[in-house]
Amino acid sequence: MASRRNLKKDIDYLVGEVISNSYSCLYFNPDRKKDEVIKIVEDAVELRNMLFSRIKPEEKNNRSLVKKHYAALRNDLMNSIDGLFERLSETCK
Repeated sequence: MASRRNLKKDIDYLVGEVISNSYSCLYFNPDRKKDEVIKIVEDAVELRNMLFSRIKPEEKNNRSLVKKHYAALRNDLMNSIDGLFERLSETCK
């Protein structure tokens, strides 16, 4: 099982990529919808905070439940990040 520290680093990296791409979109396309891009950045920060609050599993004595918890957390992370990137690409077309 991967460590919580590595999972936190993955969350920070992926959210940082969304934020970085959002600001790149604003820099290269200043006439785009600024409010929508800022909303995407805010949603990314909220996602990071929500995922960090869910890092520690409630049931830590049952290995099976812990694995399921982390698998669900990784799945939510990837789906949410993918959704944010899709929103950003639609905004910056």
